[in-house]
Amino acid sequence: MNVFRADLHVHTVLSPCAEVEMIPPLIVQRAVELNIDLIAITDHNASANFPAVKKAAAGSSLKVLPGMEIQTREDVHLLCLFDTLSQIESWQVEVDKSLPDTPNRAEFFGEQFVVDENGDYLRTDPRMLITSTRFSIDEVFERVNALGGLVLPAHVDRTTYGLFPTLGLISDQWPILGFEISRHISPEKARAKFPSLRNYPLIQSGDVHRLDEFIGSTILKMRERTVSEIRKALKSEGGNSVFIENSTDK
Repeated sequence: MNVFRADLHVHTVLSPCAEVEMIPPLIVQRAVELNIDLIAITDHNASANFPAVKKAAAGSSLKVLPGMEIQTREDVHLLCLFDTLSQIESWQVEVDKSLPDTPNRAEFFGEQFVVDENGDYLRTDPRMLITSTRFSIDEVFERVNALGGLVLPAHVDRTTYGLFPTLGLISDQWPILGFEISRHISPEKARAKFPSLRNYPLIQSGDVHRLDEFIGSTILKMRERTVSEIRKALKSEGGNSVFIENSTDK
């Protein structure tokens, strides 16, 4: 059994709200400096920069998972985590069909750059990525799970796009294994503010849009750095477990 430090919510320059410094080599360098073992690349409704970050991490101690932060039609953000490039590519095909045909307004929302492993410019994604898809929360769970992925409601404490401030409820129809809290709240305060969280394990992520937003406070005890092992950790199966380090009130 191994112990891994993780930050499972990291954006690149493909997300219009991310800073220009969020390029593959700098993302990898910063994560390694902080002794983070596992990250997930989770751009808004997009995944084109995952291969570049994975290539940038080759030969380092860092494992990079493909993922996405999807915005549902209820205006809720969900993290979708996968193990393989083929899984995230299949999911991207479905998401592309669910995105409205609206061009990005870079002057208002920010640029959306696809880059290579060195951070060099390849192209600009012209679609508005920072918008709601046509998928409901129920549909995201169903489709991602069918592909072998994992869905975690993102930054559930946040006023904007967080599950509880937005909807104020959990449906029994959602096969939820855990929740992500933001870096702005402790697990103790989150559970006190949202009592439903007391029945679930939590992870905490930086929701990294700038290099100084990495936190690496999620500790995963598991055999290897895979989604299936994360799932076991959330379910406390086979000796796997998850906890948030240095949980003090914020």
